[in-house]
Amino acid sequence: MPCLVLTATTVLARAQTVTPDLFSPNRQSQVITQDSPLRRTPVDVMDPLNGLKLPDADRDRRSSSSSSSTSTTQRIGQVPTYGLPAANGAATSGYDSLNRKRLKPKYYPGQAKPKPPPGPGSPVPTPQPLTAAGQLRLSIPPSETANKPPLPPAMAGTIVGQPPRRRLKVDDDPFGAVGDYAGSFMVKTAVEVMAGYDTNPGRLYQPQGKAFYMVAPEFVAMSDWERHAVVADLRGSFTGYGSQLTPIDGTPLSAPLDIDRPSFTGHIDGRLDVSRDTHLLAQGRLLVSTDNPGSPNVQAGLAKYPIYTTVGGTFGIDQHFNRMQVSLGGTVDRTDYQWSKLTDGTSSSNDDRNFTQYGGVGRVSYELNPAVKPFVEVQGDSRFHDLYLDRNGYARNSSGGYVKAGTSFEFTRILFGEISIGYARRDYVDPRLSPLEGLLTTASLTWNATPLTTAKFYSDTQLGETTLPGTSGVLSRTYTVEVDHDFRRWLTGIGKFTYGTLDYQGDNRNDTIYSVSGDLIYKMTRSLWIKGTLRRDWLDSNQPGQSSASTVVMLGVRVQN
Repeated sequence: MPCLVLTATTVLARAQTVTPDLFSPNRQSQVITQDSPLRRTPVDVMDPLNGLKLPDADRDRRSSSSSSSTSTTQRIGQVPTYGLPAANGAATSGYDSLNRKRLKPKYYPGQAKPKPPPGPGSPVPTPQPLTAAGQLRLSIPPSETANKPPLPPAMAGTIVGQPPRRRLKVDDDPFGAVGDYAGSFMVKTAVEVMAGYDTNPGRLYQPQGKAFYMVAPEFVAMSDWERHAVVADLRGSFTGYGSQLTPIDGTPLSAPLDIDRPSFTGHIDGRLDVSRDTHLLAQGRLLVSTDNPGSPNVQAGLAKYPIYTTVGGTFGIDQHFNRMQVSLGGTVDRTDYQWSKLTDGTSSSNDDRNFTQYGGVGRVSYELNPAVKPFVEVQGDSRFHDLYLDRNGYARNSSGGYVKAGTSFEFTRILFGEISIGYARRDYVDPRLSPLEGLLTTASLTWNATPLTTAKFYSDTQLGETTLPGTSGVLSRTYTVEVDHDFRRWLTGIGKFTYGTLDYQGDNRNDTIYSVSGDLIYKMTRSLWIKGTLRRDWLDSNQPGQSSASTVVMLGVRVQN
């Protein structure tokens, strides 16, 4: 028996391991201490060398029966990889124990870069402006840093318990006319009242200056329908000088004594949507004007400018064939001149200048892509005068037209417009009148250089009538460059330069016109603008005594709704 007891004691002593918990004065519990060798680490639970991961209940039940020596032997020299991410370089923030070089953030060209972290004693840095996506803004518009009037708490949404206000859409033109609805039509009206001084209103070789006033009303109405459309655009003006020109040494002037001039341009456009691809088009138009000052068509010894009116219309159809668009239309126009009132009290007829024009126009375009749409346009017409022979004995009835090819384009609303080139010709019944012909150039381009600066280019070619004996007509070309810049949302400057040529074919007269102007617009409110204009005009003619120059200064207001 003593031998058996001694043998058992020796076996138990060999199986026991001395640990600090054996000498702990605290009462033992079911909670395993942190330094206990029986405590299972996360590596023991998750390491694939220990086998499949078991549920918590089975894992705790089998942990006591598993051989710790076998598991320890299999884990010797192994690196636990389960749950640890692969090393892929240093991050952009946080502490890196390996002291690796951190990645530098990349910024867009022109993007505001954050300032380095301040050192001890530095003031608190101002937070950088962020967009809705949390990215740094490229720039801060001046309007956000400008002094603004305070907003009421209800408008600012700072009242406690107030429901959130829905943000309104940003107004692209905060000083533009708002307009009013009349039924289903949006109506916008405006009137400009200007006063100024013109150093040569009659465009005489020996200038005579006059003060003047100008009243220019405007009316625009647009339908707001799901289908069909009607647009009316009516604009007019009247320029009055209050006094007459004075003849020099009793010689009749090349301009009337009364140089007051009315002007009106209006058209009403309609579209009837028969189907998605078929539309009926119609337009009615009216033009009221006089001969331009300095024109050779102005009779000598006039008391006032004779007024002429041109009324007409176009009726056609617009058909889409997938990407191809075909437009056809017929036109009719009627031009009538008043009788001329002379300085001696008599009147002279202008019936030889009255005519009716019938014509047609066709256009075919194809959409290569949403930004480029080339086209070909052909027009033809015939003119029939009320009198077969004019005052000089020439038969002015004629027929003519033009053909041109070009394209319309639009590149991200930065550069868009239309440009074309062609050829125009008009033949007269009278064989003594040579054909009126020439190169046809038309363009209308807009370039939004910056959000504050816009550049425009216009070009046009016209074949006009004339009363000069032996002259077929006048081929006029004009080229205009305009630059608009917003110094502030309420202050706009406009610079314009115009160059034109007047070729009187059948005669050796050639005129060149130049015009440079600058406008400054101060927008006080949406309804009230203050406008100032300074313009210089030149007419350079190869005929002696026909050249002229003038300077115009105007200041006035514009009232709009």
